[in-house]
Amino acid sequence: MKTRKLKLVSTAAVVSLYLITSVAGQDGRASRGSAKPVTVPVTIRLRDKPVEMRVVDYLLREDGEMQTILSARAPNESPMTLAILIQDDLVSSVSVEARSIANFVRNQPGGSRVMIGYIRPGTLEVRRKFTNELQRAAESVRPPQGLASASPFNPYVEIIEGLRRFDSQPLGRRAMIVVSDGVDVSRGIDSSTPGQSLDLQRAITEAQRRSVAIYSIFAPPAADPSSTFLNANGQSCLERLSNETGGRAYFQGTGAPVSFDPFLKQIDDLLGRQIALTYLSTHTNKGFHKLDIKPLERDVEIRHPAGYTR
Repeated sequence: MKTRKLKLVSTAAVVSLYLITSVAGQDGRASRGSAKPVTVPVTIRLRDKPVEMRVVDYLLREDGEMQTILSARAPNESPMTLAILIQDDLVSSVSVEARSIANFVRNQPGGSRVMIGYIRPGTLEVRRKFTNELQRAAESVRPPQGLASASPFNPYVEIIEGLRRFDSQPLGRRAMIVVSDGVDVSRGIDSSTPGQSLDLQRAITEAQRRSVAIYSIFAPPAADPSSTFLNANGQSCLERLSNETGGRAYFQGTGAPVSFDPFLKQIDDLLGRQIALTYLSTHTNKGFHKLDIKPLERDVEIRHPAGYTR
């Protein structure tokens, strides 16, 4: 178990709290109801510069209107709550990555809470509920079965099931790592595209509601690992899932990655730079609300969810 040193950008905790709060809706009419705090995962890093201690100020707009930032909880103030989901029917070469994933879990900072689950037929198999006993969580990681018979209805239904497990956890820094082919053909071949998968959209919505950034790693299925068309669609779906929730997608061509180690290293670094940013939302109407969070400094890069749905 390691203790991650406080890094700059993840401690960008001194935020401008004097932003103007708008009390009108985007259409110019007053929003109904009272303003409500919303928490979103935000990952910050300096472009091509070593990490240093520095104040980072943000401008946050919701539906185009400025909102007031209330707090920014850094890693030392809010331990990570992390779910790892692995699809059970992936190609056999993924089995050797179980050790890397277990080591990744074992080396998370003290206080982190980790859940291990497997995406398979029926419902999500939870091998370890959220726990801060990292060694026990690491021991729950097993190689995927690598059999076509272990194929799920589609991965997004069980990703949603995994997201609901966050409801029992403290609000703060949250993330999910999904190892999957990303392919949804549950409603026909057309549903395999990012714009047509209903359950992909549902997964994005549920992740945004729960402030969970999703990091995805693509691996092809054992049943048809060489289908370029479906693999490309699966990658596009995973990319949309990650981009719209504030995470990042990883893949290597349309085949299985040679190793997960470079991906896990990057994810570990990004998790160490994630803050839980809470702001006062003045848009109380139901539906999707678009977010735009920008740093005032040009050399700072930010990843955040596309928005959230009330």
